[in-house]
Amino acid sequence: MNLMVYLKESFTGSISSVLTMAIIIIPLMMVMEILKDAKILEKLSTKLKPIAKFLDISDESVFPLIIGIIFGLAYGAGIIIDSTEEGNVSKKDLYILVIFLLACHAIFEDTFIFAAVGANLWLLFGVRLIVAIVISYFASKVIDAKQLAKED
Repeated sequence: MNLMVYLKESFTGSISSVLTMAIIIIPLMMVMEILKDAKILEKLSTKLKPIAKFLDISDESVFPLIIGIIFGLAYGAGIIIDSTEEGNVSKKDLYILVIFLLACHAIFEDTFIFAAVGANLWLLFGVRLIVAIVISYFASKVIDAKQLAKED
C-alpha cells in the first residue's frame, strides 16, 4: 500500500516539474524565434562588440556567444559550427567561446528552471556570469593564437 502512495506522489511530482519547465522553456523558445526573425539578435551582437575586445575575440564571434548564452549549447553549437565553417571564427575564438559557454550557457532558461525549484535566481545568475567572464578573460590571455595556427 505504501508503495502505491509513493508511486502516485512521485508521478504527480514529476508531472508538476515537467509542467513548470514547459511554462518556462516554451515562451523562451518563442521569444528566440521572434528575435531571430526580427534580426534583433544580430543588432544586439553589433552593440556588444566591446565584449569581443575584452575577451580578445573577433567581432564575428559575439553573435554565436550571445546565442549560446541566451539559448543554450544545442542551438549555440549549431551557430558556432556554422560560423566556424564559414571561416568567421578562429581557433582561438572557438576555444574562448567554448570555455565561456561551459560556465554560462542558457543563462536565462537554466536559471529560471533552477529558481522554480528553489535556487536563488540572482545568486545563480551572477555567479555563473562572473565565473564565465573571469575564466574566459584569463584563457584569452593564455591561449596562443599563433601556436593554434601552427597545429593546423
